[in-house]
Amino acid sequence: LIVILGVGVVLAVGSVFVGPPNQPVGKYKIFEAQTGELFWNFYNFYEGPDSAGSNGYIKYISKKDAMELELAKVITEDIPVYSNDTSGNETTTSEETTKQDFIFMGSAPTKEGPRLSIRLEGKQRFDRGLFIIDLDHMPSGCGTWPAFWLTDEVNWPVNGEIDILEGVNYQEDAKTALHATKHCNMFDLPQGVMTGVWDTAVGVPDKKTGKPDMTMREAKNCFVYDSHQWLNQGCVAINDDGGTIGEPFNDKGGGVYVLEWDPINRHIRSWVFTPHGQVPQNLKDALRTANDPDESKRIAPDTNEFGTPFGYFPIGQGTNCASSHFKNMRLVINLAFCGTVSGNRYFMDCPAEHKKYKTCNEFIASEPDLVSSEAYWKIRGVYVYQREWERRWV
Repeated sequence: LIVILGVGVVLAVGSVFVGPPNQPVGKYKIFEAQTGELFWNFYNFYEGPDSAGSNGYIKYISKKDAMELELAKVITEDIPVYSNDTSGNETTTSEETTKQDFIFMGSAPTKEGPRLSIRLEGKQRFDRGLFIIDLDHMPSGCGTWPAFWLTDEVNWPVNGEIDILEGVNYQEDAKTALHATKHCNMFDLPQGVMTGVWDTAVGVPDKKTGKPDMTMREAKNCFVYDSHQWLNQGCVAINDDGGTIGEPFNDKGGGVYVLEWDPINRHIRSWVFTPHGQVPQNLKDALRTANDPDESKRIAPDTNEFGTPFGYFPIGQGTNCASSHFKNMRLVINLAFCGTVSGNRYFMDCPAEHKKYKTCNEFIASEPDLVSSEAYWKIRGVYVYQREWERRWV
């Protein structure tokens, strides 16, 4: 029996009325505000070598060692109070300053060669959410491979991987990458939903003949073993505005990266705002009030006010990628050196260094001053929001 009330529809089964399902479709509410000294409470420090798959030229150290060596610490600085000029750039209009805590994470050389570094693994598991990192500085330069990402390593790639922010050597363009099992691709992407472009795959060796396939393809298949893309390339959206990661990003004073993982609304979307003057006012207000003890004063971020994302990935019912490809993941923040990405690209990305040091590992072992001075994180905060549950159709 279907009962029509005005424009609403209610299903009646016997004497039981079935309304809309209870699901996470409401406003975003702060779930984790990772700032100041409390930041460390949200993570475990992984101690040991890098994984075989990444093979970074590093040794990750414990929290105790990181703190004693001052490679992990909270610093407080006086920063200017900014306003925005007509182009959205931050300008100082007075000598007024405010106190700001920063999470600092760096690295250090060793006699053996591999650098000491930090890998933080989140304690909380997620199946959706709005993930934000506010940075003043990210590791940059030849040999560096920093990342802020979501993964379930034990069940990889079954439960997927989402790379929110990943730097490689001197690269300057922000990317968002999804890695998954079979039957997850972005070939059904609607028009006009993203400002970025897709990464490409060309020259991939044919599995039967071994000859390079020079067909230019967009990297829209998230399957990590797709035969027409590079191994574990995944589906990769690129912000081609320039200066959205690495040295130019740092020169602008950093910025904010946002990833929305919203399976109910059938998408994953990503934004980058740099410099901080480009951050939408709603997002500024949300981050500013995230830690307010009075919940009524906290501003909910509204992604509809963020503009068109540079990355858009359809997932869920009616798309080419079931939302079940991504689940039970935790946040990871790490800084690797060389390895299977930065190391393999070393001869292309670092031609000047390659003339003197034939391998990335040799370069890092030489303890270059630029690595020591630029290979560090300086984080204002990491914020995780979750949609509130409501009984509503979508």
